[in-house]
Amino acid sequence: MHKLLLLFLVAIAAVTSTYGQNAKQQQAIVALVDQYAQARETQDTVLLKSILTPDIDQLVSTGEWRDGIKGSMAGMVRSSATSPGTRTLTVQKVRFLTPGSAIADARYVIQNSDGSAREMWSTFIVVQQKGKWKIAAIRNMLPAAQR
Repeated sequence: MHKLLLLFLVAIAAVTSTYGQNAKQQQAIVALVDQYAQARETQDTVLLKSILTPDIDQLVSTGEWRDGIKGSMAGMVRSSATSPGTRTLTVQKVRFLTPGSAIADARYVIQNSDGSAREMWSTFIVVQQKGKWKIAAIRNMLPAAQR
């Protein structure tokens, strides 16, 4: 009986520990997406470079593919300059693929200076490198009804 109770308590502790770890990792991923939004808003290329993987790729809503950190960053800066407005990314869901990789889906809204809003979805593929979450890929989607 004591062995069964001990086994039960160990199982509960393992589940609780895993849940707590996932919650911390999920918060870190949400913070990463927030950093990305901040870097885009302020055109902070130093911050951008620190949160992107060297081999990042990005597919934007216009259909343009951006490959590698140089191409992606150049496109991000160009896009922010030619499409001014307040960018808001709100993570809706994080799904872990492995302990060191996840998918984060976010609502992406660009509030234009004329008062109109461009509402999209963004999916971030994130990986853990040297204990830090980084963005490995971004997919922006504009709902068909808005095209």
